[in-house]
Amino acid sequence: MQAIDEYLSKLSDERKQTLSSVRKAIQENLPKGFEESFDFGMVSYVVPLARYPKTYNKKPLMLAALAAQKSHCAVYLTGLYTDPGLREWFEAAYKATGKRFDVGKSCVRFQTLEDLPLELLGEAIGKLSFERFIGLYEQSRKK
Repeated sequence: MQAIDEYLSKLSDERKQTLSSVRKAIQENLPKGFEESFDFGMVSYVVPLARYPKTYNKKPLMLAALAAQKSHCAVYLTGLYTDPGLREWFEAAYKATGKRFDVGKSCVRFQTLEDLPLELLGEAIGKLSFERFIGLYEQSRKK
């Protein structure tokens, strides 16, 4: 995708390589139905509007995203945070790796590729099916 290639081309070689490796891990584990796009200024993994247009803001629902910030890189795991059990599993599994657990509300921050447990990230991405993600979204809108 041209916008993603352009975004990555503006990064330092180290950051480009780091994000490309994380991107590959996400792509290899992304459940069917989700698509890669460039939304919200980030490499995003979304429910295409053509498949689910009933969103509150008329934007695609985002399962995950990847970005280079000023002082770190981040992977946004918004999908994990729609399911408390999945979030708890991920946090416990991440801490068990011994890697620094630097998180925000829905993001994991990292400086280098070695700081991120890629295998765990891929496993986490693959745990939330397209149908389950939409179901969780619909449940949240009823509240």
